[in-house]
Amino acid sequence: MLLYGYLPAILEGLSLTLRVSAVSLAIACVFGIAGAAAKLSQSRALRWTAEIYTTLIRGMPELVLMLLIFYGGQIGINKLAESQGWDYIDIPPFLAGVLTIGFIFGAYLTETFRGAILAVPKGQSEAALSFAMSPLKVMWRIVLPQMVRHAIPGFSNNWLIMIKASALVSIIGLDDMVHRAGLASATTRAPFTFYLAIALIYLTLTTVSIILLSRLEARYSLGLKKVQF
Repeated sequence: MLLYGYLPAILEGLSLTLRVSAVSLAIACVFGIAGAAAKLSQSRALRWTAEIYTTLIRGMPELVLMLLIFYGGQIGINKLAESQGWDYIDIPPFLAGVLTIGFIFGAYLTETFRGAILAVPKGQSEAALSFAMSPLKVMWRIVLPQMVRHAIPGFSNNWLIMIKASALVSIIGLDDMVHRAGLASATTRAPFTFYLAIALIYLTLTTVSIILLSRLEARYSLGLKKVQF
């Protein structure tokens, strides 16, 4: 029997892994856009805050950050709840996992989005402003459409790493496919079989992602000439 009959359970865990990755990506994009805007703002306080955020997060291992934010955050929230006379707050592992991964990769996407915005010729924004367009319209109609093309390569790399990093949620009790593979391997005493299957599933996910993102990049690059040296 395929994977000793544990294949349906592994596939259910795969569904959870995909949900974790997708929600984490959305959260990371929010942090990334906010961080890029802060780094490019005129406010020194915002620039320093964004700089500290990206420096600290990119300088520490994801595993350490996952444990620190999950357990430290839970302790901090319940200390606050205790001071207010509230009941104990148990943070769901799914919420904790996606918030943590999103927060971590938001630091990486901050640099991706900042570089993409800077790659758009500044003269276009200045010309739009001279025609009485509001800064919000300039960002939405001029900067963002062009920024996407420059951001796709860095965005793709971060997405691929994020898919693999989603395996970290198993250490905080989330029942993803890595967690289920661990339980199955303990029962059957065949860890190599199950972890090899998980490795192949992750390889398939990243391969499909590369193909789709490559097509997306090609679509946004239509009509552009590549400079050859």
